Amino acid sequence: MSFEKDDDVVLHDEHSEFDGETGTITQTMESMFGDVTYTISFEDGQETGVPEDSLEAADGGDEDEDEE
Repeated sequence: MSFEKDDDVVLHDEHSEFDGETGTITQTMESMFGDVTYTISFEDGQETGVPEDSLEAADGGDEDEDEE
């Protein structure tokens, strides 16, 4: 699953002070190898260079009703 700017996500990174917190994607960056990393904005700061496998879509408010 890929994420877009302004998506709400939950960060899962035990080494981050924001582990388990919900934030908003403010920027996406693609490496020359095709890997995408994200900048996530939280209430108390931001985390940069977050890989997609450390993120989970946040439940709530702005859900689409598209089924996969």
